Amino acid sequence: MIEQTKIALRNAGSIDPRSIDAYQAAGGFQGLKKALTMDPEEIVQELEQSGLRGRGGGGFPTGLKVKFTRQAERHGKGNKYVVCNADEGEPGTFKDRVIMEGDPHLMVEGMIIGAFAIQAEKGYVYIRGEYVESIARVEQAIKNCYERGYLGSNILDSGYSFDLEVRLGAGSYLCGEELTLLESLEGKRGYPRIKPPFPANQGVFNAPTLINNVETFAHMPVIVAEGGEQYKKRGTEKSPGTKIFTLSGDVKQPGYYEVVMGTTLGQLIYELGGGMKNGHGFKAALLGGAAGTFVDESVMDTPMGFDTLREKGATLGSGAVMVMDASRSLYEMMHSILDFFAHESCGKCVPCRVGTRMLLMMWEGVKGGSAGEKARTLEQMQEEAEYMQENSLCPLGGSPIISIKSAVHYFRDEF
Repeated sequence: MIEQTKIALRNAGSIDPRSIDAYQAAGGFQGLKKALTMDPEEIVQELEQSGLRGRGGGGFPTGLKVKFTRQAERHGKGNKYVVCNADEGEPGTFKDRVIMEGDPHLMVEGMIIGAFAIQAEKGYVYIRGEYVESIARVEQAIKNCYERGYLGSNILDSGYSFDLEVRLGAGSYLCGEELTLLESLEGKRGYPRIKPPFPANQGVFNAPTLINNVETFAHMPVIVAEGGEQYKKRGTEKSPGTKIFTLSGDVKQPGYYEVVMGTTLGQLIYELGGGMKNGHGFKAALLGGAAGTFVDESVMDTPMGFDTLREKGATLGSGAVMVMDASRSLYEMMHSILDFFAHESCGKCVPCRVGTRMLLMMWEGVKGGSAGEKARTLEQMQEEAEYMQENSLCPLGGSPIISIKSAVHYFRDEF
């Protein structure tokens, strides 16, 4: 029986999340205290050595991101910034909410460490406005840190100063994408920016910006406290550490589980999730939310890691695992995904604005049609979605191809 290995969730559910004393008693701020005695370049090296990859879905090496931001030149006498992406709009994903509501000081500590590594003066936590409890817990944690000298001027008599505040999102799925988030954070409409430049060189207010996901920041205190080499002993060679998976759908025990990277889909569903409910067998799982991939039974024994899943034509994404039993309709699930993208498109670029609506109309056109009609339509939709992926301004326009291609690959016979 596989057991959970908790890093980001090590205190969630076991301490009072509103109490900084409880967090300190559980070993909180040991990573920050150590970091403040180190040269910032040493922190970057530890993060690189750990092999930590972004837990928001992209999987970009965190150490490299910190390194690039640290090396970026300031514009005149301008600041550097740290931003935490706590928007969490991916369907089926609720891991960041658990961290913010169960152990918000951990995320704040990780942000301060990241800020010290790049010598940033200011930081923001961008939280989706619907997360009322998360907002309250994070704001309380920030207030606690100011009162105890972990934030503000001359942190713990180190000579380093850093300020942090919360900014709220207005519910746009698109603002989960980092550059669109930065536009919103600046008070503008949530429209995507064109890359490059990347945030490390030109982020919020056109200044060098380190932007990471909540779960990513939650790993930094442990990495600094115990060292990158020790952290890397968990998980797999190319996907070190732990990952929070949010399990939902037709399983007996849905919820959130933190396990070492490399845990298989079968272990998540049948051991931690208790297996399938309602007496039906397994049919499919959607990995990574709406912008994720469908997989079938053949992926059950594949280690859940960035590269191992990619070899199977699947994606780890945010860690969402939505399980469907044999009674579920893949047509209805695909319709729900396409309707979601059509609704969430910001409309700035034509390929996405027109394409998402076109894909939905094409799929609705074969409702009740034969399997052959669905298969032919899927092939046509794949061509359209590939064009969107190549020509859209942001990742939303490139998202439909992911679910469509995986459906064609794993469930061609059904369609």
